[in-house]
Amino acid sequence: MPLLCKDCNGRRFPIAFPDQRDALWLCEKCKNFVNIKDEFVREWTKEEMEENKTKLENFQKNVTTEKTPEKKRRSGVN
Repeated sequence: MPLLCKDCNGRRFPIAFPDQRDALWLCEKCKNFVNIKDEFVREWTKEEMEENKTKLENFQKNVTTEKTPEKKRRSGVN
């Protein structure tokens, strides 16, 4: 399993591609993808970087704006 990058020794993250029916491993420092056999497949494109950035921003907006419900305690009960 290609968990660590050979070039920079950084952590790789699995990214699923449903159209290819495969998961590729991304090194964010080197900006490249490898397959499960640790063979170089392709570079990380600018479009994919922008798409990933917008997904992350949308996720952060949705998660941080939700209010947690207040817990109501019954009065007179220890």
